[in-house]
Amino acid sequence: MKNKNELGALLLRMVLGVTFFIHGLSKFQGGIENTAGWFTSIGLPGFLAYLVGGIELIGGVALIIGLGTKVVSALLALIMLGAVLKVKIGAGFMGGYELDLVLMVIAIYLAMNGSSMISLDSKIPNKETQAQL
Repeated sequence: MKNKNELGALLLRMVLGVTFFIHGLSKFQGGIENTAGWFTSIGLPGFLAYLVGGIELIGGVALIIGLGTKVVSALLALIMLGAVLKVKIGAGFMGGYELDLVLMVIAIYLAMNGSSMISLDSKIPNKETQAQL
């Protein structure tokens, strides 16, 4: 049963990582200044565009390789919560925030449970593994 759970977590981590990497990349390829301008137009500080884009881009890669999965996923969940509450909620569920909600829930799952299969996190000794030695 544990292998099924780990495989499921791996699939979620990979899909979430690729999705956010592509979203972050598109923010920079499309001109991060444009994204910063849009952030400003909706009442958010423009510098947040750089922060969000960076977390999406670097965080996406980190998830793909399984590095800092819990922390990165928590940050991505917060970004999605902000997107839903600040931008998408007015459009309703369908065509509004349904995708953001799914991404947020996947990120929350990974923040709570991690994903050790095929991950760099599993190669780094932590307190639990040191206590077992």
